[in-house]
Amino acid sequence: MEAALPSRCYFRIMQNKKTFIKYLAGGVLTSSLAALYLFSMAPGLTWANYGADGGDLITAAATNGVAHPTGYPLYLLLARIFQSLPIGTLAYRTSLMSAVAAVLSAIIIYVLMLRGEKTRITPALLSAYAFGLSPLFWSQAVITEVYTLHILFIVILLFLSTEDSYNRYPPKKLNAALGLAFGLGIGNHVTMIFTLPFLFRAQERMNRSVLLQRFTWAAIGLLPYLTLPLKAMFKPPVNWGNPITVSNFAWLVTGKLYQEQFFEIQPQNIIADVQSAAALLLDQFGFIGLILGLMGLVTFHQPTSLQKSTVWIFIPFTVFAVTYGTRDAFIHLLPAFLCFSIWIGIGADGLIHQAEQKFPRASLTLGGLLLAYFFMQAIYLLPHVDASQDVRAEEFGKAALTQIPQDALVFAKGDETVFALWYFHYALHQRPDITVIATDLLPDRWYQDVIRSQYPNLSLPDFFMFPEVVAANNPDKPVCHIRYTPLEKVTCTQP
Repeated sequence: MEAALPSRCYFRIMQNKKTFIKYLAGGVLTSSLAALYLFSMAPGLTWANYGADGGDLITAAATNGVAHPTGYPLYLLLARIFQSLPIGTLAYRTSLMSAVAAVLSAIIIYVLMLRGEKTRITPALLSAYAFGLSPLFWSQAVITEVYTLHILFIVILLFLSTEDSYNRYPPKKLNAALGLAFGLGIGNHVTMIFTLPFLFRAQERMNRSVLLQRFTWAAIGLLPYLTLPLKAMFKPPVNWGNPITVSNFAWLVTGKLYQEQFFEIQPQNIIADVQSAAALLLDQFGFIGLILGLMGLVTFHQPTSLQKSTVWIFIPFTVFAVTYGTRDAFIHLLPAFLCFSIWIGIGADGLIHQAEQKFPRASLTLGGLLLAYFFMQAIYLLPHVDASQDVRAEEFGKAALTQIPQDALVFAKGDETVFALWYFHYALHQRPDITVIATDLLPDRWYQDVIRSQYPNLSLPDFFMFPEVVAANNPDKPVCHIRYTPLEKVTCTQP
């Protein structure tokens, strides 16, 4: 009996030591990623890392407006909170939300690997760092965009769908969390719909009561969409689709503007698109990461809920990204890369376990080398994702507003130009004397209504809404046509 007491004490000490190491490793993960993201974050409005939409999102949030389709209601609500922080510029505060969501995603990946698969600390860290330091994810963590928040909700669904979560949490609470995460996730990005099968999964037999609970909470999670018509009623300066009618609301939230590009499959380009996606995967994790991920998927595959979930997420998001006909469609591969990072952790865990069989002390050395590999990758990739020195949008906006004459009609063309001018004119309230008109949106009736509400003294024609006609109806105003190119300046004509 006396001999058993020291054994129990030793066991408790070791358990406490392991717990302490887990928390310490999680703290290092959190602080290191946060430091890297803050170091490389854009200080103001930026076009880095395909972030031209940032000006629209920032301005819509700041003016209680409606962003471009599909409206992104949850993102705008959260961005508004971050914009109230007393630090940095308005754009910086909004981008900070991307960094916070990215860090939280990495933390949940770490915890998911430890709890869901009983993986050891080092492989769990490898999964979190592999994804957190992957260039595509990192690039979105330092600008104003919706994608890191999108990933956060996918990671939460993965976490809630493991056997460990089913065993740990009461069924009603778990059903509520699953449904709410799904609904809120769609309120940020509609491709969350690809995770719908998660609501139909259960550890035991699925029944109507479970489905009712989950879909009820999913409906509650969708409530932020109701803020879009409410905001539109107050006629904000950024009011895409003016969703105060059912048809306008449907046009906005279904992304009808982009539907022609959905699953735009061109047989002659399929092979090239798949090769591009594979090359981008290699860019994210390098050759060693690629091998580890394939080992985790194939060599050390286990029929767990986590592995099944990651395979499911990987397939539809990859198909969508490959067949979506836009220049930045590759960003939609982020959920697939998230899954691959989890496979990297599983592969590393299996490899370390096998190495321990022959060399008992190999785990620490091998794990350290693999972590060092991803850190070295991060050092190499930093210049490619760093947005801290990108001041093109800020300089363009300030220069344009300086050159534009008093009371001018400004016809802006292109996302970079329009959203930058919206940011300075509407969000920062600079140059209230000018009239900013997005040329590409001018034919749309909803945008004509926005222009009329924002500039009531402007004379607009009832038909043939072209820049030349608008200019002719306002002969007393100077006219400027502006589109961003590295060399082009603002061109204006006096009345």
